[in-house]
Amino acid sequence: MNPKIVIIDYGMGNLRSVQKGFEQVGFEARLTRSRREISGASAIVLPGVGAFKDCMENLEKYGLIEPILQSIEKGKPYLGICLGLQILLSESEEFGHKRGLDLIRGRVVKFRPDPEHKVPHMGWNTIEKEREAPPLQGLESGDFFYFVHSYYVVPEEGQWTSTVTRYGIPFVSSLWKENIFATQFHPEKSQQKGLKILENFAKSV
Repeated sequence: MNPKIVIIDYGMGNLRSVQKGFEQVGFEARLTRSRREISGASAIVLPGVGAFKDCMENLEKYGLIEPILQSIEKGKPYLGICLGLQILLSESEEFGHKRGLDLIRGRVVKFRPDPEHKVPHMGWNTIEKEREAPPLQGLESGDFFYFVHSYYVVPEEGQWTSTVTRYGIPFVSSLWKENIFATQFHPEKSQQKGLKILENFAKSV
């Protein structure tokens, strides 16, 4: 029997903590880098911390880009977390320019530090809802979530923006495009509010 939710194991990130988050809300999510399991799953989750370039290179090395793109094209729910959001964009300026999946046109750029705002942006911050994405049901503008990142996404098309967060400047903290939902913050580290996102996502599968 094919797993319903798979967490893509590409050798980076906090995969087990995401898996435990799903377990806490009563859902099983399997860690895998099997192309067959990814293709057979009902939904895919791509978390990650680290560098954009390393993420894309690892996905390429393990042959995972094709099954990810095919799953999204078939309409399967996709949840991206941190790097799992950033790689959806066309390219990143981190360590030189690196192409992303180009599912959402735009770039990933670095915060410019100022005396009040250190880089990386690390810790709790609020979201402001711009669109009511299904995984955000039951959550409100002003709710706090946990962030740790030095880069943020700048989509060319504003209609995919779901939430915005301010850290010196306003930046996009989540995107929603059809079956894709992705967050810059870490739901698995954001206590009950974050677990609510994982629960909403799992119930949609």
